[in-house]
Amino acid sequence: MLPAEMKVIIFGASGMVGRGVLRECLLDAEVEAVLSIARSPIGQSDPKLREILHQDFTNFAPIERELAGWDACFFCLGVSSAGMKEADYAHVTYDFTLAAAAPLARLNPGMTFIYVSGEGTDSTAAGRSMWARVKGKTENALLALPFKAVMFRPGAIQARHGIRSKARVYRVLYALLGWIIPLVKLFAPNQVTATDTVGRAMLVVAKRGAPKPILRTIDINTIGKTGA
Repeated sequence: MLPAEMKVIIFGASGMVGRGVLRECLLDAEVEAVLSIARSPIGQSDPKLREILHQDFTNFAPIERELAGWDACFFCLGVSSAGMKEADYAHVTYDFTLAAAAPLARLNPGMTFIYVSGEGTDSTAAGRSMWARVKGKTENALLALPFKAVMFRPGAIQARHGIRSKARVYRVLYALLGWIIPLVKLFAPNQVTATDTVGRAMLVVAKRGAPKPILRTIDINTIGKTGA
């Protein structure tokens, strides 16, 4: 169990999931400090929040001193694979993630590292789907590092509290198909979660641990809604 007051790092705080997680961290009285590491300002201020602007996500050595002494990392950084070649998608998805995770594991062996993956991720890293292979390879590498790694695999995510996706492709999809999500949630509640539920679930896992290393939508919803 972590100390009563947590110090949390967030990668991808400007994205839809990241903003939802950031919101819950800032609202949580047990979170003492939040560090956002990003390439550009996230456009939000709070007494708990500090930002480090860092351009090279393949090399965190220049800011390594800032990476020690943290209790949890919520890695919400990601891109859509649409139109991307596998090498380019892997560079962002695998290379960026492991470049950050490796020094964090070395400097904070007691840290909980939560990675936002996705429903359908291929743990064999050998299937037909390109994005699922790359995500699976990334998950496997994180689970092999010497810290408490937990994979979040949400399916459909409902954006709440005015949060919107940073990716244009997802904004377009939400604009066209967003009305379907409440219907899916009504008839298949275990296939849909929400930005605030994901954020709360991450905090519960960081504080109390996870029942298993890979959490799917039904698990995220149970943990995020009940705190169990």
